[in-house]
Amino acid sequence: MDLASRLRPLQSALRSRLSRADVLADLVRAVNSTLDPERVANAIVDAASDWLPAPAWVVYAIDHSSTRTFGARGITASMEPAALAVGEWVLKHGRVCAAMDVGTDNRFEATGSMSAIGLPLECRGRTIGALVGLDRVPSAREPSFARATESALLVALEPGGIALETAMRMQRAEALSVTDDLTQLYNSRYLSQVLRRETKRASRSGRPLSLLFVDLDGFKGINDAHGHLYGSRALIEAASVIRQCARETDVVARFGGDEFALILPDTGSEGATAVGERVRDRINEFRFLTGYGFNIHLTVSVGVATLPDVAASAEGLIEAADQAMYYVKDHGKNGIFVAGPQVSSVRSQI
Repeated sequence: MDLASRLRPLQSALRSRLSRADVLADLVRAVNSTLDPERVANAIVDAASDWLPAPAWVVYAIDHSSTRTFGARGITASMEPAALAVGEWVLKHGRVCAAMDVGTDNRFEATGSMSAIGLPLECRGRTIGALVGLDRVPSAREPSFARATESALLVALEPGGIALETAMRMQRAEALSVTDDLTQLYNSRYLSQVLRRETKRASRSGRPLSLLFVDLDGFKGINDAHGHLYGSRALIEAASVIRQCARETDVVARFGGDEFALILPDTGSEGATAVGERVRDRINEFRFLTGYGFNIHLTVSVGVATLPDVAASAEGLIEAADQAMYYVKDHGKNGIFVAGPQVSSVRSQI
């Protein structure tokens, strides 16, 4: 039986089920048990797969102006284009969508042959998400709901929509609280939090932990010659270059002004120096503000400090990396200084 045929005899029983207080209470408890948007979406998917006979489900919502998957069950890579097409239609129109065959439906581009249902997730009168159910087999007729069943479904799903919107707002607020507004790197507050946590972890495990301080040489000249607007744009470009030099496990932050910091877990001074050299080389090769008609060359002064070599605390690591960086600034710039208790090395490129 196709999806439409499986849906048709369930209408009355589904309305009766959705009118039960315990069924709705179970969903309300599930979606409000967490502030993680993906867990909220998975709770919605779990309920939908229990109520309706589609074998694959996915929740979409708009995040930072793009459609993002927040929860899924049974969706394969070959089904994703069809699911996304239906989800975006629901998000745009705010209505239930039923398709006998997504691949031949003129509302969508050709996305594969399968039937689908799409339900809007509402929050205070706005469509904030889309719940999409798919069946690999096209239906002989539209897999639609009776009006009373559709109404009952949308009402039952509304607590899920409200919970998803709340969780997404909390996630965005948390991201803003740890993110530098200009560069979109982490901010100094988050850097301090992570450094304290990683310092404790490194002390327990005996693994090294390195911190890099990176200062842009000559940055003040951009502000003086071209103004602070172009200075800000140069900082954004520098942040992008530095981020690309780091690994996924590293934490890259704007420490303040034109100063950046990188936390390198499980990395000794030799590995940290290699990262510092990569940052120095990439910045040295980069030409800033070319998109605005300029061709500006900058260099960096890099200070490296490693726990437990030169410090035993987060504060000590920051102080050592900062002093190492200023050593380079005072000795010709465009180089790397590795802090050490007895022997320190300077690598400069003139």
